[in-house]
Amino acid sequence: MIPHRLAAAALALGLLPGAVAAQEVTLNVLYNLPGFTRFHQPIAEEFMKNNPDIRIEFLAPAVAYNEGHQQVLRSAVTGDMPDVFFSGYHLLSELVNTLEPRGEIRDLGPLVEAEGANWVDENFTPQMFALGQVNGKQYGLPVNASSPIMYINADLVREAGGDPENMPDTWAELVALAADIHALDSRYAGMAYDIGGWPDDWLWQAMIYQQGGDLTDPETGRVAFDAEIGLNALRLIRSFVTEGGQPVLDWDQSRQQFGAGLTGFIFSTPAHVQTIEELVGDRFELLTTTFPLDNKEEGGVPTGGNAAVILTQDQAKQAAAWEYLKWVTGPEAQDMIVRITGYLPTNKRATGEEFLAPFYAEHPNVETASHQADRSRPWAGYPGGDSVRIWRTQRDIIASVMRGDITPEDGLAQIVEATNSLMN
Repeated sequence: MIPHRLAAAALALGLLPGAVAAQEVTLNVLYNLPGFTRFHQPIAEEFMKNNPDIRIEFLAPAVAYNEGHQQVLRSAVTGDMPDVFFSGYHLLSELVNTLEPRGEIRDLGPLVEAEGANWVDENFTPQMFALGQVNGKQYGLPVNASSPIMYINADLVREAGGDPENMPDTWAELVALAADIHALDSRYAGMAYDIGGWPDDWLWQAMIYQQGGDLTDPETGRVAFDAEIGLNALRLIRSFVTEGGQPVLDWDQSRQQFGAGLTGFIFSTPAHVQTIEELVGDRFELLTTTFPLDNKEEGGVPTGGNAAVILTQDQAKQAAAWEYLKWVTGPEAQDMIVRITGYLPTNKRATGEEFLAPFYAEHPNVETASHQADRSRPWAGYPGGDSVRIWRTQRDIIASVMRGDITPEDGLAQIVEATNSLMN
């Protein structure tokens, strides 16, 4: 007999339940970042044990969110899209607005409703569930969630006279502490905020959001940080180099330097907790803390990560894909993801005593990101369908500001002009 949950999905799609059970369904699935194989593979294997009529076949993972997004858009033209895709939150709106008019992405609303009135509330907070929404409709379920946190070399902070258990929570104070660390030894980088080499605009959005700003003005569709907020962000980023002793490295080199004990504190994703712990080893005491906000009332942090969407137009595959989406966002899979990556759990049941609570007690560095869940804001995209190109253009300008090739004032003018032009 077909499982009850699969029958419900089939009925929500207008299928007879027997149509799903008639043959094995194979789902072609694309996710981003090859490192994520370590949780996608075991989660899929467990899913297939429990759903023997559904086969998960992974395509070669895209190297990053932007590349996966472009791959799906190209495959939409050639007619060989994956059945399920894990879209970066910041690119989801662009993906939906491109594919929805052609009927190439599934509105999950009817499937959610078929689960019952309490299903959403039992599994997701409103903020987390909203990460999969575009234009008032639910197109994705949130799978991974992260917001930037601070990794601390407690030994260097103490040597510089700071308290690693109570780090400053304003940027001016942090830069001053970084300067003190750099003054200890010219080899030491006081801090690292590797925005100039970051593969997407997550760290840039963080500098805008922590001041309470926005990327775009919804009324005009133009850049919204074309004022003091954008200028403050670029001035701060330049001060990380001039005052905080930050060398201009790519993010992987910077992480290696931190692991070697040569950097006071670094900002990165909680998904790097285990990697950084392995890099550090026993060289120094490693602590983590939340992202500082200069605007304590309105400031926030961007929520990175991805949502799973259904792209197949085959209804039997859609019903099977819905079961897979529920599983990968369910408490068992989320428990596995958090233990492997350090991400925030997207399913609120996953924080219970039967899942993550004991793990958090033993791994406080992983728990840090959960303390800023109430500060989370959506990782936004730009209107006009060119978010990838926009960030690559912005990143080059920001890197020029960091190096001192151009002033923050000139950098902001260039960013605003280029971004507004690319949104047209």
